[in-house]
Order: sequence, then C-alpha cells, then structure tokens
Amino acid sequence: MKKTFLPLLFLISTIGCEDAEKLTFESHRVTNAICENCPEIDIKIPKALDETTLAENINSALEEEVIALLSFDEGEEIANMGGAIKSFTNSYKELKDRFPDETVGWEAKVDSDVIFEDENIITLEFNAYSFTGGAHGYGSKAFLNFDKRSGEELEEWQLFEDLEGFQKYAETKFRIQEDIPQDANINATGFMFDGDNFHLSENVGYTEEGVQLIYNQYEVASYADGPIILTVPFAEANKYLKRKVAP
Repeated sequence: MKKTFLPLLFLISTIGCEDAEKLTFESHRVTNAICENCPEIDIKIPKALDETTLAENINSALEEEVIALLSFDEGEEIANMGGAIKSFTNSYKELKDRFPDETVGWEAKVDSDVIFEDENIITLEFNAYSFTGGAHGYGSKAFLNFDKRSGEELEEWQLFEDLEGFQKYAETKFRIQEDIPQDANINATGFMFDGDNFHLSENVGYTEEGVQLIYNQYEVASYADGPIILTVPFAEANKYLKRKVAP
C-alpha cells in the first residue's frame, strides 16, 4: 500500500501545483437586444477571475479589443463594452433612418479564448467578424500575449531575443510553405508585401504548435486568399525567443 500511495500522493501534489500556476477564467457572453431595427451583436470572451494585475490587464485588453471593433465615431469616448454596443447600435439605426431601403443588417461577432499558457506567458486568441454593408463582411484574428511574471501585455517584438534572426528564419519558412523561390522577389507569386520586402505579420503569438504568424485578409494578399498562417515549431523558434518553451 505504501509503495502505491506515495507515487499517487506525489502525482496529486504535482497536478495541484500545475493547476495553481494557471489563471482561472469563466466564459463571459454579451449580446444586444433583439429587435427589427437592431444589429446582431454576439460577444463571447473569457473573463479572468484572479485578483492580480495580470488578470486585470487581460480583462482590460479584451474589452479594448471589443470597443475598437464596435466603435465608429472616433470622437466618441467609450468606456466599456456596454457603451460600445450602444455606439454600434446607434450608428446602425442612424444609417437605417437615412437610407431605409438601402441599409442591410449589421453584424458584429467575437469569439475569444486562451490558446497557450505556461509559467512564463499566456496567449489569447481574439476572433472578430463584422459586417456593416458592402460586398462582404470582414473577419480577423489577433493574438494577445502577456508576461505572467510582470503582468504586462507584450508587443510582438517583445517576444524575441533575436527579432532580426527570427524574421529571416520566418521568411525562409514562408517561402518554402508558399512555393516562393528563395532567390526571387517575395511578391513574385502574387503576394503584396510593402516595398517588396518580407515582414512579420501584425499578429504573432504562442500556440500549442509553436510560434504562429497570422496575416489577416488584405495584409499581404487579397481577400479571396483568406488569412495566411505560418507556424514555427518551438524546437526551431526557441533560439530566437526570450521566453522559451520545451518542444
């Protein structure tokens, strides 16, 4: 009995320590009132429950992303998601009143979740879709990376110890993935990198598969091409990262 009890006790203790390192979240969903002349709004984001600076910064960053998605009046000060939903709804109703026969229904949807967490970093994925008229709506994906020790949100460049080295390596990987000759112009096959020079995407984040770059629609290619995703496994990316992850 003792021989089996001790390993079991150790396993329980280890699991408890691992769980203690991770933040606690609950799902938070916000929608607007349903009516004939209201846009469709559906926001689903995680809410950090821990009483820490990190949890506070995560919640604030997610709320800011929602506000940015729903805000149309640059001069309007919006303090929270409720105000953002009201702003989006009012903008739609104003347009509907002015052009009742031409205005189609608006939509705004958000689905966000934690996609990576270890003792050093936590990454959330923020998927957004909006339609405010025109030929089609626009969907985008963003990463929010946080240093768990300092609690601060990280800019993409802060993820790297050797940013220039990673960019060169990512370009090689990108060319292989997209069948672009290594000695050809980066736009030789139809991409639209500014200045004919490869650059990292606006969204870089940690995932379970490795460091991921997401080029949203229109960033380096046409809308029809959809998002372009490049994943660099941690075994290859670690040499460039400030916060390394065991492969």
